Amino acid sequence: MVNYPNGKKHTTKDLVTTRQKNSKIEYGKRGMSFEEAIDKTNQYYITHQIAVIHKKPTPVQIVKVDYPMRSKAVIKEAYFKTPSTTDYNGIYSGHHIDFEAKETHNKTSFPLQNLHPHQIDHMNQVAAQGGICFLLIHFSHWDDVYLLPFNQLIVYWDRYMKGGRKSITLTEIKNDGILIPYEYLPRLDYLAALNLKRESED
Repeated sequence: MVNYPNGKKHTTKDLVTTRQKNSKIEYGKRGMSFEEAIDKTNQYYITHQIAVIHKKPTPVQIVKVDYPMRSKAVIKEAYFKTPSTTDYNGIYSGHHIDFEAKETHNKTSFPLQNLHPHQIDHMNQVAAQGGICFLLIHFSHWDDVYLLPFNQLIVYWDRYMKGGRKSITLTEIKNDGILIPYEYLPRLDYLAALNLKRESED
């Protein structure tokens, strides 16, 4: 079990109560995107020496470069390459953290086609080495964010690969994941949610 660095244990009631208190202020609806909220949270973790987690840069393949001057190069043509792993990784309390963050406009489910097989393979390999993997899902219509551990995600992925349902229902995500409330600092405390979920599974 990974303990939260400040030693404080959180309960589901604590997280829900926090969300209710903050709902009047509407921190999650001030124009900040899902990715920005994660980046702000990661910066908070680094500043307060809680964890070191970064977003991986999107790989780009450069195919044409002009050199108008010896000291300058201008990229004329380039293409985004499909990332081979997940969006974010780092280290937290001695554990490797690796996760993907996805957003959906669907109100009742998360389409599994939003994930790539190589991302699932990567998380499977990391988890096999003792790393912590999960999926953050933002339901934009509800402005809700859930953390779904990889051991739950892989169950739904395998169902999909075997010709079953092509999405994870919101009800399934609520049952197997955990809602992350918007707060002021950190914005999306997904590590607290991760610890709470892991404690409930022990």
